[in-house]
Amino acid sequence: MGIGGNPNLSRQSRRLYIGSITTDVTETNLSDFFNSKMKEMDIGTGTPGNPVLAVQCNYEKNYAFVEFRSAEDATAAMAFDGIIFINGPLKIRRPKDYGGPEMMGPSAHVPGVVSTNVPDSINKVFVGGLPTYLNEEQVMELLKSFGDLKAFNLVRENGNGPSKGFAFFEYVDPSVTDMAIQSLSGMELGDKYLVVQRASVGAKPGMPPIPGLEGYTEVPIPQPIMPATDNESGDANILLMLNMVVPEDLQDDQEYADIFEDIKEECGNYGPVSDLRIPRPVKRDKSKWGEAGIDAMSAQRIDEAAGVGRVYVRYATSEGAKMALKALAGRSFAGRSIIATLLSDDSQTTPPLNLIFAPQPEAPPPLPQDS
Repeated sequence: MGIGGNPNLSRQSRRLYIGSITTDVTETNLSDFFNSKMKEMDIGTGTPGNPVLAVQCNYEKNYAFVEFRSAEDATAAMAFDGIIFINGPLKIRRPKDYGGPEMMGPSAHVPGVVSTNVPDSINKVFVGGLPTYLNEEQVMELLKSFGDLKAFNLVRENGNGPSKGFAFFEYVDPSVTDMAIQSLSGMELGDKYLVVQRASVGAKPGMPPIPGLEGYTEVPIPQPIMPATDNESGDANILLMLNMVVPEDLQDDQEYADIFEDIKEECGNYGPVSDLRIPRPVKRDKSKWGEAGIDAMSAQRIDEAAGVGRVYVRYATSEGAKMALKALAGRSFAGRSIIATLLSDDSQTTPPLNLIFAPQPEAPPPLPQDS
């Protein structure tokens, strides 16, 4: 019997499960969010009216069900799995009793949205040794240094409890996977060292084959780069700090100049600083971008490609960089825990270090002039 001949099955094909919600999520704001986003992104059937019919929240078990007007709208809405809503990513799944056709994935991809579901494949990567105080956004910021993420899942106790210190992820561009594994393996974060490998390497014998591995000849996992603090060549003199600044703090010239000087002064306590770069976001002022201006999504992509949100400090010596790493990793700056690691000039990152430290006419950026 087809879906159309079974009312209960038809209803289940129109419903989606939303996991790990908090009390900040209500039936009204969740419904409004899906309705507005689906219209904004032109996702779904596109017929007049709101695609969401009803929302039911269960705060005791931290989940909700969203019912759509059609199965097509529900399938399309799965593209929002991982989208940030209020205070975290939405975890979107089919109901357990869903009996409709199995879909390999949503029918549309929303740029900038990272799915919380990382399917088994040759490109699924495991990362362990994560400090448990790091949240999803902080870990993703580190992983995005090598490319845009397609999917990411930080494993937590009981789904929404404390972090277990490991995660799974996949890049949009599979070609960056090996480079990321090699660069991240052995990286020191706080008092821990990262363990990174393709998830298929740790698969148990006798388990069903992972999709994409049929006929695949296994290649050796690249040898991990040793933690920069143990780098015998002594050339790891660049300190990279994440989760220290946010784009909003870098838009105003005076505020940017204050942050620049504060960071330079603090980093100078551990050794001579030869260069400091804090990439700034693009201007959102329409008057400076022509009549059409620049849309928020394009601006975000430009910022990510430029390394906005990261702080790069080049020390005159590797000893200074090592001292700064030990002192600053895990410290709080503006209420955020700093993620820090060391790089050398030949470290492979996105954006490349030669672009970050490219010569510029003014360094640091000029202070605002008094009128």
